[in-house]
Amino acid sequence: MARTQSLVGIASRKPGRAKVLNLFTGVVLAVVTAASAAGAADISVRPPPAFLPPPFTWTGFYVGANLGGGWASSTLSDSFTGASIGTSSSGIVGGGQLGYNYQIGNFVLGAEWTFDGTSLNASRTVGALQGSANTNWMTTVAARFGIAANNWLFYGKAGGGWANNSATLTNLNNGFQVSSSNTNGGWLVGGGLEYAFAPQWSTKLEYNYLGLNSWNVNSTLFAPNADRFSVSRNIQTLMAGVNYRF
Repeated sequence: MARTQSLVGIASRKPGRAKVLNLFTGVVLAVVTAASAAGAADISVRPPPAFLPPPFTWTGFYVGANLGGGWASSTLSDSFTGASIGTSSSGIVGGGQLGYNYQIGNFVLGAEWTFDGTSLNASRTVGALQGSANTNWMTTVAARFGIAANNWLFYGKAGGGWANNSATLTNLNNGFQVSSSNTNGGWLVGGGLEYAFAPQWSTKLEYNYLGLNSWNVNSTLFAPNADRFSVSRNIQTLMAGVNYRF
């Protein structure tokens, strides 16, 4: 009888254990399901990573073209008479350039070569002397140094240049004439600003001053073998240009 009552008591406790086990299992499943749903929600609303383009740099080679105006001042002097004629002229200047830039932080260093043809021609008469001076072409080699503000570049230039000039001095009393053509060099300073309007294209505005050395020529205008005339010339340019970087 006692054994029968014990079995009944055990049997009566099993349903309670099953209920507790079922309840615990339900709670665990609910927590896991909620955590999975929350993780899925986080994943679904997370935005894709943004694409950031590489920062702009001026480093690299470039080639381009330029066009603008030029102003030339010349002085033709005769050593025998002491007479001097000053001339000034303006004209078109146009050509191309080739260079290289290297950017370090906001600083840009580089070198540039230019070649331009000109229409700088002038003549003047003073008393019995008539003088003329022409510049056919000019070329420069200069260092460039500047400060970059993203796709803007503010720069200076310093270097040297050469110009092919011709000059003529005429004695109007006797018609004697002396002419000379020379490619002489000098020093160059300048500056400008450049704006990159596309990843590989930029446009610029630039001013340059080229101070050329003077040259001397034997003259027979007034005293054979005892007369010389000298020519001094400087050129200023203001040009717009476009460059392609590669």
